[in-house]
Amino acid sequence: MSNPYVKLTVENNVGYITFFHPDQNAMPSESLVKLEQTIIEAGKNDTVNVIVLQSDGDRTFCAGASFKELISIKTSKEGEHFFLGFANVINAMRKCPKLIIGRVQGKAVGGGVGLAAATDYCLATKFASIKLSELSIGIGPFVIEPAVSRKMGATAMSQMTINAETFFSPEFAKDKGLYAEVYETKETLDDAVKTLAEKLSSYNPEALKAMKSVFWKDTEDWDILLNERAKISGKLVLSNFTKETLKRFQ
Repeated sequence: MSNPYVKLTVENNVGYITFFHPDQNAMPSESLVKLEQTIIEAGKNDTVNVIVLQSDGDRTFCAGASFKELISIKTSKEGEHFFLGFANVINAMRKCPKLIIGRVQGKAVGGGVGLAAATDYCLATKFASIKLSELSIGIGPFVIEPAVSRKMGATAMSQMTINAETFFSPEFAKDKGLYAEVYETKETLDDAVKTLAEKLSSYNPEALKAMKSVFWKDTEDWDILLNERAKISGKLVLSNFTKETLKRFQ
């Protein structure tokens, strides 16, 4: 595996959306657009009753924003456009009529935590620690905050944001509501995800769709809210502090 991709495969009425990037599954704009489109596509696919969101590889679910792309941003409009990628993916997950199960096999950082939080039910391994590193590079987890706070609560959100260089354990993530279960191995995680997804896919699709809208009650303003948050991050990524910090990653 060397080339990034996002793909949808369907098995037993379960749509498996898998993403991969050689840079620890980081997300450049191109991958974010493809992921958004694939989620929308799966939501409209009549052969898909339930969706599983997963990444390839072993120990990293998603490293968040692509630092290589962040370094290349020259204007606030470019910055806003980049962070809108995460906003659009989260909103696609929110508005998708199908339940989305998250399969987190490894570490999740920044936007990766946002993706996990935007699933309807998330399972992980003992290697799936989480970190919100944004403040340490001069920006902040503005776009993903609504999804993370909704799932884990404002206290956990602020704790992770302030301790921006700390990985929090999978047990912490489970205790705060991000993960429903934590498994010893990737194999046991896969078995659990498959069993749950196929069981759910046998239920009444109309009932699943109705429950999805109930789960996401009071988030109707997120189209506007996340766009506003993307503008904040888009400006901050151009700050001298952030530019100097990002140089370390070149």
